[in-house]
Amino acid sequence: MAARGCCPECGSAALVEDAHYAQQQLVCAACGCVLAEGLLTTTYTEEEHLREVAYSQSTGQKEQLSRCLQRGIRRVQDLCKVLQLPAVFEETAVSYFQRALQLPAFHLVSLEKKELLGGCCVFVTCRQHNWPLTMGTVCSLLYAKQDLFASVYLSLQKELGLSVPALSLADLVTTHLNSFWLFQPTANVPAPFLEDKEKLLARTMGIVELASETWLVTGRHPVPIVTAAAFLAWQSLQPGPRLSCPLARFCRLAGVDLPPPAHLRLKELLEILLGMASQLSWLRGFTLDKKTVVKHIGDLLQHRVFLLKNAFSQQDGEEQCQDSPGQGSPSSPLVAQKGCPLAGKRQRGGTLRPLLPPCLIHPRKRPRPAAPSAPDSAATGDEPISDSEIEQYLRSPEEIRAFRKAKAW
Repeated sequence: MAARGCCPECGSAALVEDAHYAQQQLVCAACGCVLAEGLLTTTYTEEEHLREVAYSQSTGQKEQLSRCLQRGIRRVQDLCKVLQLPAVFEETAVSYFQRALQLPAFHLVSLEKKELLGGCCVFVTCRQHNWPLTMGTVCSLLYAKQDLFASVYLSLQKELGLSVPALSLADLVTTHLNSFWLFQPTANVPAPFLEDKEKLLARTMGIVELASETWLVTGRHPVPIVTAAAFLAWQSLQPGPRLSCPLARFCRLAGVDLPPPAHLRLKELLEILLGMASQLSWLRGFTLDKKTVVKHIGDLLQHRVFLLKNAFSQQDGEEQCQDSPGQGSPSSPLVAQKGCPLAGKRQRGGTLRPLLPPCLIHPRKRPRPAAPSAPDSAATGDEPISDSEIEQYLRSPEEIRAFRKAKAW
């Protein structure tokens, strides 16, 4: 081991101090070995007063975090450009990302979650500015799983204390239909299947509002409902060449995925339309089915309030309320004005269908409750008391001392 004050490499005592780029160094003049480094100066305000800053307080200590921050900001900016968002949206999303990375909750998360964090900041910004953007759109752009994205989004909302308004169903209809391929002529879409965007949007919006008034939206995922409503609106605008087109082919032509519950939502919408069509005086002489009723969707939507009031009459609802008290909930706007949650719809054969959420009309089968155990024998007061329970029956100090003395014996 070299002596103190000597170079550990060559053993020379010719040690000099050298200022290299404002950094004090102790260097061996014989071999050039650097024995010690001094302090650094940075771009902080101390440099203005010619003060040296320790390395732990310099920008070199935060170099790795700066790279992560810069990479995340670029990803947020690129995502905003892809979505064609205004400049103010981009500034807000970047500020959210910078605030989130300063929190301890996002320091030790995985790299995948840090990349999703930028998408969550963009998603939150769009929701706060009432910009119709869905979580599925962001996940498809980031190639991310929705459950992982949702977990990061909830963490961001909790840590920053953000207030995020829910996306309205009308905005979702507009956003979903903007991605359809049916508005411009292409090689994959036949000419009879092309449709005007504004007409399809207006007709779809009317069907979605009808679904909301008849409890078909309550507790359901909105995308299958919008898909089924858009399919019916598309068919009703030109029923001649489009009635033979199934829902699956419609989704392929539109370039959107077919959610599995869309078939069930389509069936429920057609049942409502059939019930309303039975109240049209000029259609009572015809036998309507789920295909022919599509031709009259325009008339049904035009007289929607009148037809719903007749199809779900107040008198039949009162009879149902007397037979089955306590069922239903008066939270529906349509039912609230009638004063009864059970309003019957006249179907074929005169049977009544209550105007309730489908989960109450057709509840899921629940497991049978376990058989009740045999009743215990009646208590007489002469049952023996265990030693572990006897203490709760002792009240006076004398009784406690007597019990302890007897237990010691």
